[in-house]
Amino acid sequence: MRALTWQGTQKVSVETVPDPRIQEPTDAVVRVTSTAICGSDLHLYGVLGAFLDAGDVLGHEAMGVVEEVGPEAGDLRVGDRVVVPFGIACGRCWMCIHGLQSQCETTQVRSQDSGAALFGYTKLYGQVPGGQAEYLRVPQAHYGPVVVPDDGEPDERYLYLSDVLPTAWQAVEYAQVPQGGSVVVLGLGPIGQMAARVAAHRGAGLVIGVDLVPERLEMAARHGVTVIDSRDQDVAEAVRDLTMGRGPDSVIDAVGMEAHGSPVAETLQKAAAVLPDAVGRPVVEQAGVDRLAALLLGIDLVRRGGVLSLSGVYGGAKDPLPMLRLFDKQITIRQGQANVRRWIDDLLPLVTDPADPLGVLDLRTHRWPLERAPEAYAMFQRKEDGCVKVVLDPAAR
Repeated sequence: MRALTWQGTQKVSVETVPDPRIQEPTDAVVRVTSTAICGSDLHLYGVLGAFLDAGDVLGHEAMGVVEEVGPEAGDLRVGDRVVVPFGIACGRCWMCIHGLQSQCETTQVRSQDSGAALFGYTKLYGQVPGGQAEYLRVPQAHYGPVVVPDDGEPDERYLYLSDVLPTAWQAVEYAQVPQGGSVVVLGLGPIGQMAARVAAHRGAGLVIGVDLVPERLEMAARHGVTVIDSRDQDVAEAVRDLTMGRGPDSVIDAVGMEAHGSPVAETLQKAAAVLPDAVGRPVVEQAGVDRLAALLLGIDLVRRGGVLSLSGVYGGAKDPLPMLRLFDKQITIRQGQANVRRWIDDLLPLVTDPADPLGVLDLRTHRWPLERAPEAYAMFQRKEDGCVKVVLDPAAR
């Protein structure tokens, strides 16, 4: 089959690799019909190469049709149209039962002291081949795959259940935005776009989105978000003007480790990315390599007694935090990998609603053949051609 493979820092290529097969009784094999590029994939593209091997198949946002099932794959059937959550969970362990599927004790990557295994996401999370491919082996298929209607609707109606929507929903849940309250979303990439829409859907009175890419700002504004262009506005001043000088009840950081405005950390990230693995891994694992501009801005913006919700990925082990400021402002911080299956029951009625209340059909800006994936990665990283979300089609040529 054809699959997108990592070959080095900022170097990916589509190669012919072995077809996946059933390896465990709970496995399934899915023919991928759509697979998206995530902002987290860009971390692998540019920063976290020390945890990858040449030839690793990338991608963790995929959906398709079940081609084969193992004898213990539960109710899953050949021919089912499914979305595959990016985290691999069993649904039976203590963590899964308590809604923490991202910490699944069955798939937990104990060798790295990490949480549940993820598709296409480095040795840190199990080095499981990813979904930017023609076919995908799905472990724990008795629980993970979400069956969606085979109704002729475009894949983009359901695809984002794999990551974007559950991550955005959890970000808003963790933000604890009061009914009629205010929330600032830092970063209007795919997660930020959906977090802003989810917050409004769930009753926020004022949703403010901050970014510096015109197309992202325009997309958010289409969905009723009050936008702030950080290129030409003082963000802190603009937010306080909108929130009676107090600051918002909640802030969602949808940016993470590669925020603009952190030049020293950016230099360290770039250095770690090109170091030999034996040297680069300890730098990432033991140093503060994250660009913290968005996180620090969130701490500054949120009102006293407010909540800061982190959905952007951070990777540094020794990042400095302004503890005095956090303590003095009595800020609550919630964060973590999305517990995808926990939120599916909330999200399925919304994505199947013909009215499309979350605007899932207004997120993808590019749908390209899988063979053009290297070009798409470069475009997405550079924020070119109005790119907000790229969906790859393995069947297109």
